[in-house]
Amino acid sequence: MVRKGISDKVAIIGCDMTKYGELWDKSQYDLLFEAVQSATKDAGITKDDIDATWIGIFYFFTGLSGAMVEDILKMDGKPATRTENYCASGMDAFRNASFAVASGAYDIVLACGVEKLMDEGGSGLPGFTLFGHPLYPTPSAPAMFSMAATRCFHEFGWTKEDLARVAVKNHDNGSYHPKAHFRSKITIDQAMKAPMIADPLGRFDCCAMSDGSAALILTRPELAESYAHADDYILVKANAISCRTNFPWYVPPNGPGADFTAFPSTMKAAEYAYKEAGITNPRKEIDAAEVHDCFTITELINCQDLQFCDRGQAAEELKNGTFNWDGETAINPSGGLKSFGHPIGSTGCRMLTEITKQLQGRAEGRQVPDAKIGLCHNLGGAFSVCSTTILSQRD
Repeated sequence: MVRKGISDKVAIIGCDMTKYGELWDKSQYDLLFEAVQSATKDAGITKDDIDATWIGIFYFFTGLSGAMVEDILKMDGKPATRTENYCASGMDAFRNASFAVASGAYDIVLACGVEKLMDEGGSGLPGFTLFGHPLYPTPSAPAMFSMAATRCFHEFGWTKEDLARVAVKNHDNGSYHPKAHFRSKITIDQAMKAPMIADPLGRFDCCAMSDGSAALILTRPELAESYAHADDYILVKANAISCRTNFPWYVPPNGPGADFTAFPSTMKAAEYAYKEAGITNPRKEIDAAEVHDCFTITELINCQDLQFCDRGQAAEELKNGTFNWDGETAINPSGGLKSFGHPIGSTGCRMLTEITKQLQGRAEGRQVPDAKIGLCHNLGGAFSVCSTTILSQRD
């Protein structure tokens, strides 16, 4: 069976995002409205031109069903669907929207995401006592990824200083981005001495909660030249998703579990995406990547799982500058989740917006030199689901 996929069948013709942060004076409806208004303006369309919408929302208190789109955008009853797939909810909304366009079902669609977390308090992600298996306990997100950190320390000889370099790099990048939640540079010493959250992950090893929204307008390439970005619309080369177990700590690594030095969902989603996009050497071919740095250890593992370096070498490559914004493969030139925080439903759409603008040469923060092909990577749950998207300049 030959999978035809969606490569070169979908074009991004507009995108934008709100500022991310503790946005006490705005509701989720305000944020969604702002992001969509900016994205439609960027595309040179109005909301009346949109045929259907997919919106990524993780938490019920942010919004239930596609009716949230109607409530705030007044789309006259057009199709609207809420997607939820852990932290990959936003990129899964984009995936569904892309397939709708590629199939020919719709001409212009909206993919967006929003989350309003800060109103729920700052003690960590809510819901862990409400969700999950009735018998198997669910550890906190920092606890999940601390297991990966300690295992990588053991297997690869990585240290807490290696994790600190991820935080320093990303906060440095984020200090240049006007829409980042955190815009202050930090030092290795600050990261090393920060209060412990889940050993060995300290405060600067963990992304923060945040509020924010992002939106993208999609159409078919043959229609894209009729809109504002006729000369620089961005092509979707691939979008792939992989789902594994919710309980990797109970499942042996030769099954759907993980050995905690790699995330099988990322490896499989990357395999699918690279095959569809015709990528054979990711390190050489991908110029810029927004990867899911919910924790500093996650970024290092991601770089290996996405084949940007050899297994066990991510910390050394980072130290050598390979992943700097002007390095061989720019990783999180926006500042990533470390600088933006993680309003769950919106993060995937924010990554896609960032890479789209990087490839168009209009990044709002640091511009990666001569970026032509970019990757976005969204990892959710207990390494349970990964969505990977590859974008490129038009041929």
